[in-house]
Amino acid sequence: MNIKMVYEYDINSQLRDKLQNLLVECFPDEYPKDRIYFKQLPHFRFIAIDDKNQIIGQVCLDYRVMNLNGKPIKVLGIIDLCVSNANRSMGIGSLMISEVNKFCENKSVDFLLLFADNKKLYLNSGFKSVDNECKWLKINNENHTTSGIGKERIDELMVKEVGNIKWESGTLDLIGYLY
Repeated sequence: MNIKMVYEYDINSQLRDKLQNLLVECFPDEYPKDRIYFKQLPHFRFIAIDDKNQIIGQVCLDYRVMNLNGKPIKVLGIIDLCVSNANRSMGIGSLMISEVNKFCENKSVDFLLLFADNKKLYLNSGFKSVDNECKWLKINNENHTTSGIGKERIDELMVKEVGNIKWESGTLDLIGYLY
């Protein structure tokens, strides 16, 4: 198996179709059938490819500044990590998280951040659940428009410190959309 980094603007139609199939397979009730992102294009992805050149997993990454209690923080957001049904429970998700961790070494990233329904993989990879009041830009997924500002505590919020700043309780302004 090989894990490669792909910038979003380098994805051609053939790769796009393979990613679309994987995302719909992994998120059948939630994922849009006409694109390879949920609300906004990520900056890049890590894609897991097996020995037969089949895409068996992927994770999207979004780099941006957020505001934690009035202070800017640099966050690499983890979005839509998924592994094909036939390849689950083989450590591929953990390998992709490990690849993200390696990517962050010696880079200007304070935290990895994600929202997870199933937290087991992330807890095992050093993430912790946090209880911050969140503020974000609401996006209407169907017509790509802004529909307001959301503000609430989100139980699925998880972070991992990868820089020199400690995570604090309080208010997190995503300064953008919710992954």
